[in-house]
Amino acid sequence: MCLYRSTSKSIPYSILLALSSLWLVNTAATASESKSTQAPQFALPSMSGERSLNDYRGQYLYVDFWASWCGPCRQSFPWMNEMQAMYGDQGLNIIAINLDEKRDDAYQFLNEVDTVVDIAFDARGETAQAYSVQGMPSSYLINPKGEIVFSHIGFRPVDKVKLEAKIAELMGESI
Repeated sequence: MCLYRSTSKSIPYSILLALSSLWLVNTAATASESKSTQAPQFALPSMSGERSLNDYRGQYLYVDFWASWCGPCRQSFPWMNEMQAMYGDQGLNIIAINLDEKRDDAYQFLNEVDTVVDIAFDARGETAQAYSVQGMPSSYLINPKGEIVFSHIGFRPVDKVKLEAKIAELMGESI
């Protein structure tokens, strides 16, 4: 997990990366069941125009917050691609919201990591603040009513099974 801090008084990424690496060594990824709280609205520029929470109303949504400097984020993209391929026809959508200050940093990352999920950009971090993002990647499962039903901080290979089970459970399947 990479620690996330609003960039209004930004810490150099190298220092933040070093600190988050130490945190990752000493901290396990965390997940929590939500009490079905309404997901905060967002409207953000994306790779294909603008994306908002309303675009996904009535569908299952996995929202992932990430940054180009976050190592675990790089590991999560292949898994998100797999989940989109596996559950997309059943109504799952995935949007990965980038929090880099410079969009070029995000584009460089995306040139190195294949992705099929929707990408949006939040350089100011306002959406991350609305979702109370504590570390990256942070993910939120949202049901068709627009309620957050599960959240997870961090991404390690051992998290894949737990996250996929939560997606399948939300969508009414078992694996």
